[in-house]
Amino acid sequence: MPQTSTSLPRRRLLTGSASALAAVGLASFQSHALAQAAPAAAPAAKPLPGFASFKNADAVIVHSSTTIETKRSAFGTSVITPSNQLYVRNNLPTPPESIVADRDAWQVQIAGVKQPRQLTVRELKSMGLETVTMVLQCSGNGRGFFPSKPSGTQWTVGAAGCVVWSGVPVREVVKALGGVADGLAYMTGTGGEVLPAGLDPKSVIVERSVPVAAMQDALLAWEMNGEPISLAHGGPLRLIVPGYTGVNNIKYIKQLAFTAKESEAHIMSHGYRISPPGSKGDPSQPSVQEMSVKSWINSPLPEDGAQAPGLVQIHGVAFGGMNGIKGVEVSTDGGKTWKAARLVGPDMGKYAWRQFVLQAQLPKGSHVLASRATDDKGNVQPETRGENQSGYNNTSWADHAVTVNVA
Repeated sequence: MPQTSTSLPRRRLLTGSASALAAVGLASFQSHALAQAAPAAAPAAKPLPGFASFKNADAVIVHSSTTIETKRSAFGTSVITPSNQLYVRNNLPTPPESIVADRDAWQVQIAGVKQPRQLTVRELKSMGLETVTMVLQCSGNGRGFFPSKPSGTQWTVGAAGCVVWSGVPVREVVKALGGVADGLAYMTGTGGEVLPAGLDPKSVIVERSVPVAAMQDALLAWEMNGEPISLAHGGPLRLIVPGYTGVNNIKYIKQLAFTAKESEAHIMSHGYRISPPGSKGDPSQPSVQEMSVKSWINSPLPEDGAQAPGLVQIHGVAFGGMNGIKGVEVSTDGGKTWKAARLVGPDMGKYAWRQFVLQAQLPKGSHVLASRATDDKGNVQPETRGENQSGYNNTSWADHAVTVNVA
């Protein structure tokens, strides 16, 4: 999910850039001389922000204080992504730690039902319980492969993970409150971040609308991977909409409303739209919502160094978004030929990803490894990306291929 033009970190960056430019005239000659005198050092890794200090620094890439990516090499061969390796993407600064001090006291307003009311997490816990395993993926995952280099975080594959959520089904909450009021077509979630003073709330608030049918599998979740949801991932309460991209899974949810129209918030009306290259988002364009079939290889990788010739286990992950995975094929020659891979590990439901493996003999030379998934509705992962202004929804198997050397 790319950073919005109204995000505070971006505006701070622009303010800081103005100061930096003023100093360029004084520093440019000295910098140029130093650059010629010694090779440039690799940029130092950015530190983890305080709210995400529990993350495994060796398993993630810190892009900014609100964007943290899982390293491709860190996904491993298990189904579930550990919480300390899962990516982070926040559209606004993280709320204070105090909101998770008394988790059960957090309140969410339920509107657009026949008996609207405000409920605490404590009350929600008495209304039902369900668990779902699902892929959580940023809309911009794969943006870094676009040759046009759209603005926003240059994610490759690490703005995704497979996690287990527990909470109350939204359908049970709605049932207890008399059902959805007549004529309402959308489920709209509103986040509880502290909004900057002096700005139109609709210009910055995190508020997204999805079709009301998504309510059937949605959760108001308080637990992730067997633990209370951390502040970094939306605790104390998060709206979970399985099969939908991350931005639709509202963190710190303060209101869940059933509405006749989509939210007019900028993040809904203009943000996260599939806009043609060179254009700006607007309500007439498709919204970034349901995910589709996708896969990638996690090992071997170029950063592993040269492989020894012989038998290698080529493995990765595949998911279908709204559908389960039927099968995965792997190519060792850049897509000229394909072989069926084997799905491994437990099948944790249609919203989860599946691990796959192909045993292959790799002789000396350079090999382009690619994977291509098919979902249980027959949809096949495409070779090419769908070009768009913001670099959303990249499912191209060619973009996600890796080149490894065998010596």
